[in-house]
Amino acid sequence: MEHIAALLLVIGCSNTMAECRELQVPVSVFATADECTAERPFAMGDVQGQAQHVVAKCLAVDPALEDDYDQIVWKVRPDGSLDASLAVSNVVMASNTNRPEKDDLSQQ
Repeated sequence: MEHIAALLLVIGCSNTMAECRELQVPVSVFATADECTAERPFAMGDVQGQAQHVVAKCLAVDPALEDDYDQIVWKVRPDGSLDASLAVSNVVMASNTNRPEKDDLSQQ
């Protein structure tokens, strides 16, 4: 199985940037981040007529989580910049927020 190093996310928005949606491109997964970066301007050109504003970002794929990613979380800001990341929704994170902290263990 070939590993994926980067995913190309392309978003099309209205003129006011208020309405945005993911746009499909011919190739969206890449073996290297450099390949993704090189393809980005061509992919944006391929979908240019589908929206008034098109933004794109290459997202790094952690090989350890490659099969676990199940969400792309993204937001286009009013200035047109794209914030995006890959996420795993079914991961339970350990937390010690409910455990009392002890500053000096020698006083127990």
